[in-house]
Amino acid sequence: MAETALPTISLGPHRLSRLIVGSNPLLGYSYMGPHSDRLMREYFTVERSVEFLLACERAGITAHQFSYSPKRPVTAEILRKVRERGSRMKFFCLASRREDIRGAIAETQPIAVVHHGGVTDRCFAEGRSSVVRDFVKAVHDQGLLAGVSAHNPDCIRRIADEGWQVDFFMTCFYFLTRKFFHKPGERYQEPELLYIAYPFYRRDPEIMTSVVRQVDQPCLGFKILAAGRKCRTQGTVRDAFRFAFANIKPTDGVIVGMFPRFFDEIAANVRYTRQFGRPA
Repeated sequence: MAETALPTISLGPHRLSRLIVGSNPLLGYSYMGPHSDRLMREYFTVERSVEFLLACERAGITAHQFSYSPKRPVTAEILRKVRERGSRMKFFCLASRREDIRGAIAETQPIAVVHHGGVTDRCFAEGRSSVVRDFVKAVHDQGLLAGVSAHNPDCIRRIADEGWQVDFFMTCFYFLTRKFFHKPGERYQEPELLYIAYPFYRRDPEIMTSVVRQVDQPCLGFKILAAGRKCRTQGTVRDAFRFAFANIKPTDGVIVGMFPRFFDEIAANVRYTRQFGRPA
């Protein structure tokens, strides 16, 4: 086996590394405020994004989760250039609307399409879960794997309990959409603290991973580093990887965004995946 090989999981007929590279840093979504967002956007030019994904592949990462929007053609350009450079990396995308599915497939040729987590949560909170279910069916009609992403563990649990034909889940380690789920007629009470964009609760990863272990489908955990809040030292990063792999199923993986502007995050994350991601 090649030195760079990582432990793998199956997603339908596809074999993927258990570590999957996410897209938020490439899109300028830092969850740390506007200055960090701008720093990421300025760093990840098209060419640097291409080189970054190729570097991930050389390190043993074989899959990339991206977000599709018809208003953001640069994403398709990056994927096209990566393929032109000989990459064999698998790509799968998040999309928010059923009407975008065909465009996403035509422009990016993914192996799967996933319903966007924030939109999933809002649909469930508003009693419109059928929108998400119809999205899954529409993806299957196009012959691709269909996934659902969510931040609220109860959405994942309900889909599993109702027996939806979902091929896999993307499961956020932090319940960032709590404000959608307040009781009808009750005003949402903001937490009594100052925070940037979203509150990250310490026990959320335990709650989500308890649900992950109960569902049959593969789950891809994301925000395992709390959008950088667990990156104060490499010790805290290492502990987050160890927790993630110890608390998900052997058939599950993790999606991690990386910003190697100041440190070789690719090498470090690959090392922790080798160390903790091999099934016992």
